Amino acid sequence: MAEADEQPPPSTPASSTAPIYIHPRREPFQHGLLPISKLIFTDGTQTLLPIRDKLLSLTSGSALRANFEAIAEALQISHEHARLVLETIASVLHSDSDPIVTAKPSEIGSVGVNVFDLMLFLHIQSYKRLLPKGHKDSAAVADVWPSTSAFDGFLSALSPLQLVRSNSRRFMPSQADEEAHQLSYLQKHLGNILSLLAESVEGDGEESLVLSMEKLEHLGFLIYFGEKGYERIPLSQNAPFFANSDPEMPAVPVPAAQVHDWLLENIASALERITERASAKENGPSTASDQDVPMADVAASSVKSSSTSRGPSFIEGISKSSYVRLPNDIKGSSVKVVNCHESVIYILAPLKYATVYGCSDATIVLGAVGKAVRIEHCERVHVIAAAKRICIANCRECIFFLGVNQTPLLVGDNHKLQVAPYNTSYSLLEEHLNQVGIDPTINRWDAPVALAVVDPHDSLSHPAGVSDVQTESAIPVDPDQFCSFLIPHWFEGQQSGSTKDNPFPLPDAYLASQQRNHKHLEENKRMLKDTELDETRKREVATALHACFKDWLYASGNIRQLYCLQGD
Repeated sequence: MAEADEQPPPSTPASSTAPIYIHPRREPFQHGLLPISKLIFTDGTQTLLPIRDKLLSLTSGSALRANFEAIAEALQISHEHARLVLETIASVLHSDSDPIVTAKPSEIGSVGVNVFDLMLFLHIQSYKRLLPKGHKDSAAVADVWPSTSAFDGFLSALSPLQLVRSNSRRFMPSQADEEAHQLSYLQKHLGNILSLLAESVEGDGEESLVLSMEKLEHLGFLIYFGEKGYERIPLSQNAPFFANSDPEMPAVPVPAAQVHDWLLENIASALERITERASAKENGPSTASDQDVPMADVAASSVKSSSTSRGPSFIEGISKSSYVRLPNDIKGSSVKVVNCHESVIYILAPLKYATVYGCSDATIVLGAVGKAVRIEHCERVHVIAAAKRICIANCRECIFFLGVNQTPLLVGDNHKLQVAPYNTSYSLLEEHLNQVGIDPTINRWDAPVALAVVDPHDSLSHPAGVSDVQTESAIPVDPDQFCSFLIPHWFEGQQSGSTKDNPFPLPDAYLASQQRNHKHLEENKRMLKDTELDETRKREVATALHACFKDWLYASGNIRQLYCLQGD
């Protein structure tokens, strides 16, 4: 069997001499962290190994799958939290063919998760996200985000207003910064991670731990090999230990220490490459297609949308305008809407992941998101989303119109949030829902789960006494205030099988309110039509109606949409 040090750290595809580097999977770190104290273990494997062994004893069969009851017992958490663990893992798992990913929402709890995938999920709950650098001019933001909040009496970090006032990209972590931060975390904890997957054999010390090819593939939950122009390569195919294994014969397990050294070399090479690329960009002009796209505001004249073959598509810095993205405009399967203000943004495409970050006074429509949506640090934003699941963190005075198969998750410092059933449609909506696996007959919009105010995954210091406080939950929108949101017809020639109505059934109270509004509208139209007026009075009435409508357009800000539609 080939030794790890016989191969160069970055592996090379057979068809090219270009190296392929190791990368962290962003999804578990961005969408797979839960602020539940009993899931966070800071003592390495001292506690996790006994939990692993207990879970294995509670599973039956060769699949080694733990259902929500086994998870609740082993971790000493509630059944509700155990189900939340399973739903979260299903949204970030690396294998789309895994039974928990393909299961119906009602079956996830009984299908369960592979114990070794669960252990990796539990390990990364100790990860702390990379935060923006502090603002050098604290006085510049004091008047918009005071240190003592009127809501809660302590500093709430990263207000969208503070992001706008900072007016600089350099304060926000770039994609390369985040990737390096995640790789450094894996580099530091790799030994513990491998020990959770390894099996013990007769021997002394580290040599008694071995890793099979099957267990190595579980690491695909956290890392992968790949580069621009190439598909992601399974770890076992890229590892020198199993590269030439006979498919008909089980591969012989290798010492965990050997795998550890090989992965450390690859991580070191990847970190060195990130450093070199960052240095090259500092000395030369950057382009919109660079991987290193900061999550920050940009000037209105700069590029509004950018993407890479590996990373998400970015929609940044939209201000006082309408912005539309259709399926052909989106590269990849994820989108980030960052630092957009006083705008209406339509993303009418099937996606796996979506993030809305640091936006204010905007309406954002997300077509169909099959894995997870995260809305963070937003103020006075209306989000209309059809998604498998959604997490809302550190938002204020926002309204969420949701079609979601799983319970909405509220974490962090939230205030004055409202939720309502999904309220729109467009011609390809049902097709997009089918593509990403969202069931419109299931909508859990009205069952949000509120967790802790302080998120232990953010490296922030908070005053003592607030760590166990539950975040403020969301209240339902009054049915009398509920109305449908109309999307212009941007999909030309899509008449066959088009979605004419909202595919998510409305609750009775909202449906009755909508029907009353339609009835009142028809009665007013009929009354105007039947009223006998001479031509002069008709013109006066029409002028008055147009004036009132125009006043409403300006007062609501919707006049911008008309200007944008005229431009299109």
